[in-house]
Amino acid sequence: MKLSRVAGIGFGCLIWTGVVSAQNAISVTSGMVNYIEGTVLLDGQPVKVKIDNFPHLRNGSELRTEEGRAEVLLGPGVFMRLGENSAVRMISNDIMNSRLEFLAGSVIVESAELEKDESIALTYKGSSIDLLKKGVYRFDAEPPQLSVYDGEARVINDGQAQIVKRSHLLHLDDVAVAEKFDGKTTGDSTLRWARRRAEYLAVANVSAAREAEQYGFWGSNNWIWSPFFGTFTYLPMGGMYDSFWGYRFWSPQSVYMLYVPRQNYGVPGTASSSTSSAAAASTSASRPISTAVPGVPQGAGGRGAPIAPVGVRGATPIRGH
Repeated sequence: MKLSRVAGIGFGCLIWTGVVSAQNAISVTSGMVNYIEGTVLLDGQPVKVKIDNFPHLRNGSELRTEEGRAEVLLGPGVFMRLGENSAVRMISNDIMNSRLEFLAGSVIVESAELEKDESIALTYKGSSIDLLKKGVYRFDAEPPQLSVYDGEARVINDGQAQIVKRSHLLHLDDVAVAEKFDGKTTGDSTLRWARRRAEYLAVANVSAAREAEQYGFWGSNNWIWSPFFGTFTYLPMGGMYDSFWGYRFWSPQSVYMLYVPRQNYGVPGTASSSTSSAAAASTSASRPISTAVPGVPQGAGGRGAPIAPVGVRGATPIRGH
C-alpha cells in the first residue's frame, strides 16, 4: 500500500499545472456524492452536484432521496447507490473504515476491491453487517433484508453472527437462516438503475485509464476523474476488474496493452502494423456493452481537461465539502 500512496501523490503532482475544478473534490474521506437524479437532500438541504462542487457526507450527515436517486463513493472501488425514497446516515467517513446506518428504502453497495486493512460496514436497527469480500450487496427496509448478489457478508443480530454468501438473502427483522435466491434476475427499477450506472462508469473508465497511462500514472486503487463523461470512475490497481454486472474496468497497465500496435512479424496475408487499438479499447470497455450509452449525456469537463485521482490513501486533501 505504501507504493500506491507514493504513486498517487506523484501523479497528483504531475497534473498540478493543469488542474481543473474537479480536482477540488480530492479527499481522504469516504462519502463523496458523485451523481444524483431528481430530488436528493443532504442534511435537509437539496444536493447539487457540479464540476466544482461534489458534496461530502460528514460524520453524522444524513443523505435522503425523495423522487430521486444518488450515487456515493466510499473507499476506492466501493460504490453506494440509493434508490428512490431511501436514506443513510454516515457514522464514520474514515476511508479505511467506512461505517453507515441504513435508515430507509433500498441501497445497493458494489465493492470492486477491499484491502486487508479496509472495512465497509452498515447497521440497520439491531443488525450490524460487515462486507467481507468484493461483490454486490443490497439492503432493503421493507421487508428488512440483506441480499448478497456476489461476495460475502457477516451479519450480527441479537449477539448471533452468521455468514451470508453469494446468491443468499437474510431477513433482518428476526434471527433467521439465510435462504437462496436467484441473483441473475433482472430485478426492480433500483437494481436496473444500479446496473446502468455501473455500465456508464465502465465506459468512462476506458478513456480515464488511457489518459492516466499517457501521464505515466501506473498506480493504484483510485477514483479518477473522467473529463469526457463528467464523472469520477474507478481505476483498478492492476489488471482488470470484471464487475458482477458483466462490465470491465481497466487499469493503465491493461488498457495500455489494448493501444499497443499488434505486430504480425510479416505473416503473409496480414497488415504490417496493427489493428485499431482505440477500437479494441472501446469495444472491450465493458462486457457486454458498447461504448455509447443511449440517452446519457457526455457530461461536463470538456476534451483535453486533465484527469484527477481521488481517494488516494495518504494523499493530502486540497479541499473538502
